[in-house]
Amino acid sequence: MSEPSESFRYAYSAKQQAEVRQIQDKYRPREESKLDRLRRLDASAARPGRIAALTAGILGTLALGVGMCCTMVWAETMFFPGIAIGMAGIALLIAAHPLCRGITRRRRAKLAPEILKLTEELLQ
Repeated sequence: MSEPSESFRYAYSAKQQAEVRQIQDKYRPREESKLDRLRRLDASAARPGRIAALTAGILGTLALGVGMCCTMVWAETMFFPGIAIGMAGIALLIAAHPLCRGITRRRRAKLAPEILKLTEELLQ
């Protein structure tokens, strides 16, 4: 005859088990899959260009606004400096898109070997 077990075992419902696993997954160290790495590399290729373009666009917009303010509010003393400041702002705004394209193109060229290697591994 076998001895009775002193432990008590309770089985949770499927919904509760799913919730327990979801909470448990938050605290486990996450292993990055190849597809996750590929997504992260692809996103990191465009990020520096986007940041540079946004910075140039914001600074250009501010400079254009300051130039307009100088020409309209202080027309007697700041008209010509205001035009120069506004033109510099317009130049920054025009340069934002090519800046983004150039930085992104260089970044993609730098990451291309690693991304192509990962895609070949995933497609096999």
